[in-house]
Amino acid sequence: MVGELLSKSEKARLTRARTRLLCWFQVHGRCLPWRDEDASTYQKICVEVLLQRTRAETVAGIYHAFFKRFPSWASIAATPRTELEKYLKPIGLWQRRAISLQGLAAYAADRNGTFPADARGHVAIPGVGQYVSNAILLFEHGQQRPLLDVNMARFLERYQRPRLLADIRYDPWLQDAAAWLVKCSLPTRLNWAVLDHAALVCKARQPVCGSCPMRPSCNWARGRRK
Repeated sequence: MVGELLSKSEKARLTRARTRLLCWFQVHGRCLPWRDEDASTYQKICVEVLLQRTRAETVAGIYHAFFKRFPSWASIAATPRTELEKYLKPIGLWQRRAISLQGLAAYAADRNGTFPADARGHVAIPGVGQYVSNAILLFEHGQQRPLLDVNMARFLERYQRPRLLADIRYDPWLQDAAAWLVKCSLPTRLNWAVLDHAALVCKARQPVCGSCPMRPSCNWARGRRK
């Protein structure tokens, strides 16, 4: 059950952070093409593969050309991998991304572009790990799932407390905290708010604590002021 590993005070703090993040995002959120109203579920899920270990601005630079050439899962599935890799080279890790995208595409192309609404149904799909599974459940099925990467983990650990395990996929407290944070009526918007805040304010290096709406209650910022 979501939140079972969190204390009452942790839940309350994360709930307050949720409200502040959404308010901050309304003013400071980035304008990215996959956030447009006409962006399809297919595009949003694809982008999450492209965004792994890559800056959003870099992916935005190839977005329109990529989806003009590959307008559907079927088009990716039907394309030789070497050609797909050419379109992915500008953002790096092109071989790894091509394998992941074609694994997803091969599955979706045979099922009218859809994926299961239960994470257990994603286990056997090539290219689907925890992060992409959550992206599918969030964007296609509207479930309250966190896009938990190093950026969201950094925010949660600074605001609340450090995780215990090195791999964010297996730390139970961090997983629970991320799931609780996005437990709201606007889970997609909340995910984007956290990721933008981590990119623009709660940076890995030289965080801009002075302009952070979470600063008064952030444990990491409080420690820096001592």
